[in-house]
Amino acid sequence: MKFTKMHGCGNDYVYVNCFEEKITDPSKISQAISDRHFGIGSDGLVLICPPDNSENDCKMRMFNPDGSEAEMCGNASRCVGRYVYDRGIVKKNPIRLETLAGVKVIEVHLNEKGEAEFLTVDMGEPILEPSKVPVNGELSASKIDGANAVMDLKLTSQDKAFDFTCVSMGNPHAVTFIDSPVKDFKVEFYGPAIEKDSAFPRKTNVEFVEVVDSTHLNMRVWERGTGETWACGTGTCATVVAANLRGICPRVPVDVKLLGGTLTIEWNKDDNHVYMTGPATFVFDGVWNE
Repeated sequence: MKFTKMHGCGNDYVYVNCFEEKITDPSKISQAISDRHFGIGSDGLVLICPPDNSENDCKMRMFNPDGSEAEMCGNASRCVGRYVYDRGIVKKNPIRLETLAGVKVIEVHLNEKGEAEFLTVDMGEPILEPSKVPVNGELSASKIDGANAVMDLKLTSQDKAFDFTCVSMGNPHAVTFIDSPVKDFKVEFYGPAIEKDSAFPRKTNVEFVEVVDSTHLNMRVWERGTGETWACGTGTCATVVAANLRGICPRVPVDVKLLGGTLTIEWNKDDNHVYMTGPATFVFDGVWNE
């Protein structure tokens, strides 16, 4: 199986071109290749496939290290955009990408070599309705523009109480703002219990956020089915939406610093869509022998 290793701000996946390759058991392969000691080492497996609808350009399927299939990944979508553009599979700009969370439109920003180094993904409108996130949080829901949004979900992990704002960007996120520097926060200690809390029917991704100022946030993330990763595109989008809802940030571009780099997120007030801009980086090509 030929593959390509890529990352977006350190959020690394193994990418397989399924225009050419055939994968029969992606769940099993994801578990094997993701292992950082006995496999290739990654945050999961991403399949780049022909689209189901001819109006679109390609399709992405992604699998976590535990073998579960996820709906969407913002960093992976940028990497898929760069892969298909730079390798001539798609020579259109923007690119229409099918995901389990719907079609995402990706705008390519070329560098001086004509490569798709930076990309902007239209992540669509955030989902706030508790039943659609999903989260069992009706009692903590507040009315936002006529719709319910969970903005004060109180949960305890280990010895600490948290207040969460719950947002879906096609996959569930629970965002909490902390007072201490996030670089010193024990994400691996508090994250697992929150991910699997009964408040989240499909588990959740968990974002721990430090506010620097109104347009700069620092974030670390515990990803559902994966553990802590160096970046999470959908989580960064959910974080900026949560910061907007809570009055921390205005509806302008906000830089979110992650362990692996910085993403710029804007929750646009004109069309209500969230736009994510950031890099996509090739690491190496290889062959996996099962």
